[in-house]
Amino acid sequence: MMDRVSPRGRALLWPLVYAVALAAYLPALSGGFIWNDSDYVTKPALRSIAGLGRIWFELGATEQYYPLLHSAFWLEHRLWGDAALGYHLVNVLLHATAACLLVVVLRRLIPGAAVTVQKRTGWTGFLDGPALAGLIFALHPVCVESVAWISEQKNTQSTVFYLLAALGYLKWCARRPGPALYFLSLALFVAALLSKTVTATLPGALLVVLWWRKGRLSWKEDILPLAPWFVIGASSGLFSGWVERTYVGAKGADFALGLAERCLVAGRGAWFYLGKLVWPANLIFIYPRWDFHGTSPLQYLWPIGILALIAVLWAIRARTRAPLAALLFFLGSLFPVCGFFNLYAFIYSYVADHWQYLPCIGIISLAALSWERTVESPATPGPSAKRPPPPPNHQLLITNYSFQRIVPLVVICALAILTYRQSGMYRDMETFYRRTIERNPACWMAENNLGDLFNNEGRLAEGADHFSRSLRIRPTAKTHYNLGTLLTRQRRLGEAVDEFQEALRLEPGFADARSNLAGVLGELGRTDEAIAQLEVVLSADPDSAGAHSNLGIALGRQGRNDEAVAQFREALRLNPADPEAHSNLGTILRRAGRYPEAVAELHRALELKPAFPVAHVNLGIALALTDHLDAAVAQFREAVRLDPSYAEAHNDLGNALGHQGRFEEARAEFLEALRLNPLFTDARQNLEDLPPAPR
Repeated sequence: MMDRVSPRGRALLWPLVYAVALAAYLPALSGGFIWNDSDYVTKPALRSIAGLGRIWFELGATEQYYPLLHSAFWLEHRLWGDAALGYHLVNVLLHATAACLLVVVLRRLIPGAAVTVQKRTGWTGFLDGPALAGLIFALHPVCVESVAWISEQKNTQSTVFYLLAALGYLKWCARRPGPALYFLSLALFVAALLSKTVTATLPGALLVVLWWRKGRLSWKEDILPLAPWFVIGASSGLFSGWVERTYVGAKGADFALGLAERCLVAGRGAWFYLGKLVWPANLIFIYPRWDFHGTSPLQYLWPIGILALIAVLWAIRARTRAPLAALLFFLGSLFPVCGFFNLYAFIYSYVADHWQYLPCIGIISLAALSWERTVESPATPGPSAKRPPPPPNHQLLITNYSFQRIVPLVVICALAILTYRQSGMYRDMETFYRRTIERNPACWMAENNLGDLFNNEGRLAEGADHFSRSLRIRPTAKTHYNLGTLLTRQRRLGEAVDEFQEALRLEPGFADARSNLAGVLGELGRTDEAIAQLEVVLSADPDSAGAHSNLGIALGRQGRNDEAVAQFREALRLNPADPEAHSNLGTILRRAGRYPEAVAELHRALELKPAFPVAHVNLGIALALTDHLDAAVAQFREAVRLDPSYAEAHNDLGNALGHQGRFEEARAEFLEALRLNPLFTDARQNLEDLPPAPR
């Protein structure tokens, strides 16, 4: 039996795969967090050892119940905290590892005797069919979404366990050495499921591979050993679907598809994914959502075409089973995400690049192995055979033999360039959302999220514009809520109330909208209404830290300080790392005359959030009331440095300077406060109370 690849070639391949993957994903490595990465990177409440236990044993503690994935994120947070580089690097390395494992699995599946050459030279010394499949998988741009998006570590991590489980089971099938290897493979399969349950398709994929290898399946030798795998995989998949509906929210009118419509989603989706594999152009994070409610019979050509393709490949199975096996692997691996089960992301689109991360392995492997079969066919002479004389025009023509070796290199380079360009989309959130909107102008989600980004950055006019665009495309409770939050920051409180109320009309159980509505009502002096709204929230969710905090603010406005303190302490019990709650508690304690406790809480708020002007001001007031004027002045100066437009901070700084006898400095601060807010009566009165300026 001839060796497929030289030992030197094998040694060169692995570092090459890691090197080209890191190079292609270099723009993503310098990127930050996007969209829902904050739901996966470990939340403050889960960062302790007890939090790790909650990850495993408390449903709803994490975005989805993938405890092994979230345990990995938990460990990563211990190593590099909130630094995005570490997460990106891990994801790229997992992807490269999956590509290398694909090579190992394929080399195990392909008999070495099929190759008639003993030695290769140059770059062909390692680029056999499996190696080409691994490199294409490592560099194909449809994988960018899974690799550059931190949340999709669930794809890369689960695929590593998936391929390890497949490799172990195939070794066990070949030798049947005993139960140890079988149960190790089964454990790896469970690890894949605990990272992402789409890997539940592995036992079916193994049967397809065994049929491809042998041309038949034996009940005793092939099917029966995988029966436990099918049971575990099906149970895990059904459980994951229940979690998706119950905790993630994949239910309601957006998911009310009949069987015919689900078949249309599956058929069109399959052709869509095949098309993106063959021609990876115009890749988008959110593709336009298809409408299947029309009556055109032409749309049924999508599923009919898939069935026809299966029939054709079945008819030629006597000549070659590989195309049918690759297609069955592809379609079977897509089955959990092709429309027959509800996924929350269906509210945005029925297709996504990251859903074909695992399925694309089948088609990529078919293409790469077919190329090798063409190059190394028996008609191609080996290096020791006498080659036929060259054609008369050999100086002008590239021989087929050379052409077949140049094409893979060109393909690999082209894919690397496309992946490098596509991964640049993930370098920051603004680029990410703008690129999505450029390619899908009807993407209301990207418009909403870009508005939310601008709101958080203080670019309020731009944020309001994007929220309005999102609402014109599709009015959603979340966008009304976000616009209400922005209007609150603009002090357009009446309009904010309208937006929060509209959000609650669309989604009555929207607790954050009700809580924020209560906050605005409190600022408008409608405190009783605010308290009533918050009581509704807490009756439905007693563990809402935000509602407890907002209730504390409302009670404080009514002078019910002891009750307010109790609410803030409950909010901090639920979320100890909330700087706003620490600041609010410190303010209430200061109003109650409990100055040492107030100072401690405000210091804690600033430890958690140093750039917090309000907390600096409240700490300055507490320090001034305890005659620590120098320290108070320092806090007020820091507040105005962080936010020069903070009129109240300028006024408080002026008061502290006045008490120190620094009247001219105080005068300057009062004048600045009045420039920022000409209706600021306290600042005007303070200015009038100063001694006259010396002549």
